[in-house]
Amino acid sequence: MIVDCAIYRDGHRTEGPEDLSDALAEARAGDAFLWIGLHEPSEKEFDHVTREFALHPLAVEDALNAHQRPKLEVYDDSLFVVLKPVEYEPKSDSVSTGEVMLFLGDSFVVTVRHGVGSPLGIVRRRLEKEPELLGKGPTAVLYAVADAVVDHYLEVATELQTDLEELETEVFSPDGGGSRHTASRIYTFKRQILEFRRATGPLTVPLTRLASVGTSSGGAVPYVNEKARPFFRDVSDHLARVNESVEGLDRLVSDILSAHLAQMSVRQNDDMRKISAWAAMAAIPTMIAGIYGMNFDHMPELHWVWAYPAVIALMGSLEVLLYRLFKRRGWL
Repeated sequence: MIVDCAIYRDGHRTEGPEDLSDALAEARAGDAFLWIGLHEPSEKEFDHVTREFALHPLAVEDALNAHQRPKLEVYDDSLFVVLKPVEYEPKSDSVSTGEVMLFLGDSFVVTVRHGVGSPLGIVRRRLEKEPELLGKGPTAVLYAVADAVVDHYLEVATELQTDLEELETEVFSPDGGGSRHTASRIYTFKRQILEFRRATGPLTVPLTRLASVGTSSGGAVPYVNEKARPFFRDVSDHLARVNESVEGLDRLVSDILSAHLAQMSVRQNDDMRKISAWAAMAAIPTMIAGIYGMNFDHMPELHWVWAYPAVIALMGSLEVLLYRLFKRRGWL
């Protein structure tokens, strides 16, 4: 469905004709641009937009199906950019991703939103308060959306860092590290990092290309103003910080998992030593009782009056000796 549609002339919003064809013609005639925002459109709803703006069928298919990696594609009549906003859910301490697709062409911008974490409404309102920036045309919309998405990445990375510190404290606490749920929490957190990385990592190439518009490294990108290169370079720098943070989080959570497994191994070894020590202590009276329970007629001390107290005293002495020995070695 179409969420919002307006013509922007000299950075100011003006309501245009309801017919998309007429609105686009008016925008092109008046040195303005048309911005259409859609939310999870169906194929039938998007078909009209496709015809009016001559969007490439491959890009249209990606926009309808979603589940795309961040990328930048150049077609004959439009530029297609995919971004993946990330949302952090404090109640479940989890990361969820959405998708934002942008079509930039001659005097028009079409934005398509899927899922959660979309900054489009906020971006539009913010741009409408900055007519000087909005007056730069479709490039301003692309920059503002990318900047909002990447800036929110930084916020999510901070939240994940806080969660990781809490998890680290739990793992290295005297009692928490042995919880049966600790390994599951670490693994779940690692999956959240992986989901975050899928959104941030592939975006590096498109932003690098946008930041290098007109240079030999990036090549020309149509429908993007070359003067916007410093702005996209700033967004690219922020993304580099995010990727470094994600890499650090991933390494730390892997180290925490290794430390937790090592702790569990040490605890199991301690338990086995304790079990072995108690088993050794139980073996002595069992052995003595077994010998004197064989019912032979001719056995030493069998008919001695003090034999029973002597055997009990011997077993007790040996038990105390073994206990002190195992205690001194830290087995008990």
